[in-house]
Amino acid sequence: MTTLQISTLLSDVLDGHRLTGTEAEQLLNARGPGVLAILAAADEMRERRVGNTVTYVRNQNLHVTNICKNLCGFCGFGRKVTDEGAYCHDKAGIQAQAKLAYERNVTEICLLSGVHPGFTLDTFVDLLHWVHEAAPGVHIHAFSPDEVAHAAHRGGLSSPDVLARLKKEGLGTIQGTAAEILVDSVRQVICPRKVSTADWVRIIKEAHGMGLRSTATIMYGSYETAADQVEHLGILRAIQDETKGFTELVTLPFVHTNTPLYQQGIARAGPTGREDLLMIAVSRLFLDNFVNIQVAWGKVGLKMTQLALLSGANDLAGTMFTDDVTGDAGASGSDYLDPKDMERIVTDIGRNLRQRNTLYELL
Repeated sequence: MTTLQISTLLSDVLDGHRLTGTEAEQLLNARGPGVLAILAAADEMRERRVGNTVTYVRNQNLHVTNICKNLCGFCGFGRKVTDEGAYCHDKAGIQAQAKLAYERNVTEICLLSGVHPGFTLDTFVDLLHWVHEAAPGVHIHAFSPDEVAHAAHRGGLSSPDVLARLKKEGLGTIQGTAAEILVDSVRQVICPRKVSTADWVRIIKEAHGMGLRSTATIMYGSYETAADQVEHLGILRAIQDETKGFTELVTLPFVHTNTPLYQQGIARAGPTGREDLLMIAVSRLFLDNFVNIQVAWGKVGLKMTQLALLSGANDLAGTMFTDDVTGDAGASGSDYLDPKDMERIVTDIGRNLRQRNTLYELL
């Protein structure tokens, strides 16, 4: 597309035109001055949707195990049971992490875990009970559709049965992870042991249908094309049209350094800065039914995070305190972001920082 064609399309979008998949793909592939026009339009759309408020949640990742049945090629975190460095925390280890989170005044604990082949629904219920016991009143954000499918398979249950039990036992929201790219030809390369696109969509819709809201995620910059990225975003938009159950889009750039996919020459070295900003911007413009677009500061760094906030993003995710998944993949500085540092980059661009809870209620 020429710069003039891009400007005309962006004007139409700001006037209410809903981007088609083809148009979104053309925007993702933009080069030159057209890129800046796209970022500016997304920033205007952000201002219309959420104003000048930038949000964050005070949360902590709680690591359960790095033993995983999937061992995806894009991941440097997962281990086999017999691998050096493999771990699985017991009740004491889980509760020590949860107690520390509670003492840090977090409002959310996010379970970060491999999909341990031995885990069952009862294991997940135990985890919920242990965390709630050590951190009463804290919201638990946990269990991807892949984990739900695994628990259902292990127990001879349906996925709605698993979700209903998890909700009853104290699950607050479900993770929209294990999505990566929702195109089965890509999944066969980057995460062949994970649930199919159809199963991911089905389980997310089931969760939304029983009042369990979820994040939506996209992991981009590994093996997929811009067309695949748009197909993925189109699936998320269609689900949101139907359920209105997504709280936000979490953009997750592929961190390549220590991953088998990159080391084997299958994946590229992650997205460029242009691609990072266009993913934020095009998501803002394409996902007209999403209020919140999140930037992953631990993966892109603080300077790129600030630019993302000028390109359509409005949420800084959480304080996290620890993120071994990103660290093990080769990213540095992914452990903790002090709200004082958030305040510095947010006020520098004329925005207001506000703490929220998991459901985006301002605190």
